Amino acid sequence: MHEKQNGLGFATSALSLGSWNTWDRMDFDDAVRLIRYAIDARVTLFDVAHYNMGPHSEQSRTDVLFGEAVRAAGITRGEFQLCGKLWLWDYPNTGFAEQLATSFDRIGVDHAEAVVVGDYFERPDIPRIVTEVAEQIRLGRFDVWGVNNWHASDLDRALDFAAAEGLPAPRFAQLKYSVARRSMAEGPYYGAHFEAGRLTLQASDVFEGGVLLGKIPARKIGADPGGIRESIRGAASRVAAVAGEFGVSPSQLALAFCLAYGPVANVLFGVSRLAHLEDNLGAVRLASEHGAEVRAALEDLWLDRSVAADGTL
Repeated sequence: MHEKQNGLGFATSALSLGSWNTWDRMDFDDAVRLIRYAIDARVTLFDVAHYNMGPHSEQSRTDVLFGEAVRAAGITRGEFQLCGKLWLWDYPNTGFAEQLATSFDRIGVDHAEAVVVGDYFERPDIPRIVTEVAEQIRLGRFDVWGVNNWHASDLDRALDFAAAEGLPAPRFAQLKYSVARRSMAEGPYYGAHFEAGRLTLQASDVFEGGVLLGKIPARKIGADPGGIRESIRGAASRVAAVAGEFGVSPSQLALAFCLAYGPVANVLFGVSRLAHLEDNLGAVRLASEHGAEVRAALEDLWLDRSVAADGTL
């Protein structure tokens, strides 16, 4: 029910689980049970990164714990797909081959189905990135790649360079996308690539760290481009009210909103409780049966219409 062939380039689940501030916030046995349950429910894509670099340098063990939990659950490598991360914070001083070797060793794998090349502070050497990604694909380290919150002009250059050189181009973009934060994905810059079929969208941070669900997160959460988070906090009651009208939870509603957007290939979220995962699974059916209605009911909560949508965070 949850698996489909999509623009990510391989068959995987419509829902996927992230690792940032997730597995290291759980009792290990609970993490084992949650991952086993996810696999059995055919949620098979896991976004797992080594976060000890650049602004994420926080001595996290979440990637190590994920690998240990998978093995403890008796899950074979063929039962799940892995989406890794390549960082540009210290690139090219720390190259992609070195980053992958470190990440794979910590997780306990030798390849990923996909990787996302992360965002940056200083504009990167795009031809070098595309060329080095292509070499790692040639070596069998991963199959396809995507970008995370890149400037749209840099994405355009990567696509053009890959086409000119006959190299693998980005297949998807992992972007912040939610009921309230829509301009980067639906605006003209990335939107043109989605509409043309050059890219698909992996929606991330769909709950705004829990703020969209009316929570006050104690943990570190993602950036707030455009400075709209307080407005999102104020919109949580509206999300809850609409969820009540549909007879679902706010998290199901928020996920279904994203799943029902045509360019979305996959929605990424984090959970640290099995009950939350069980609840979120209902979003797939809600999107399938009432996606258009859900999006129409929440149209007025698009809060970043005036924020630059070209990826300039």
